[in-house]
Amino acid sequence: MSYSVRRLTQDDADAYRQVRLDSLRDHPEAYASVYENAVRRPDSSWSQTIEALALFGAFAPDGALVGLAGFMQEGGDKDRHRGWLIQMYVRPHMRGTGCAMGLVETILNHARGRVMQIHLGVWDQNPAAIRFYEKAGFHIYASDPRAYYWGGRFYGDHLMVRYLDEAPGKNKNE
Repeated sequence: MSYSVRRLTQDDADAYRQVRLDSLRDHPEAYASVYENAVRRPDSSWSQTIEALALFGAFAPDGALVGLAGFMQEGGDKDRHRGWLIQMYVRPHMRGTGCAMGLVETILNHARGRVMQIHLGVWDQNPAAIRFYEKAGFHIYASDPRAYYWGGRFYGDHLMVRYLDEAPGKNKNE
């Protein structure tokens, strides 16, 4: 199935809200945000998020938003060389089509010249996602076994990084 990727605009706020809420509802273990809180956010906050972050969407030929990925850069004096891949989600019917990799490559291209490395957090019980990010050149550099507590249980997170200033796969021990 074909798709195109572009940066979200204010015109995409409603579609962004729906896809983001679906991701939080369907995969609560994968995100730090909680559906029950996000669903109560005012419409204006979704537009503000689009303005504050670099959010990209994958769109089906009919214009439907079928995937999301965001980029956030650290802002401190000593950590602005770091960026984060956030809010990654692809609707189930688009998985396995290359859509997810297209979104990640878009984030990496957007980040080049802005940061030297991209970080992400991935649920430690999702081997398919971990393999996917490894295929995209990321590697695990730390694990947080009790990163989140929700619904009466702990969820672990692997922290992964990809260095943009060297070839993927180098420095796996850093």
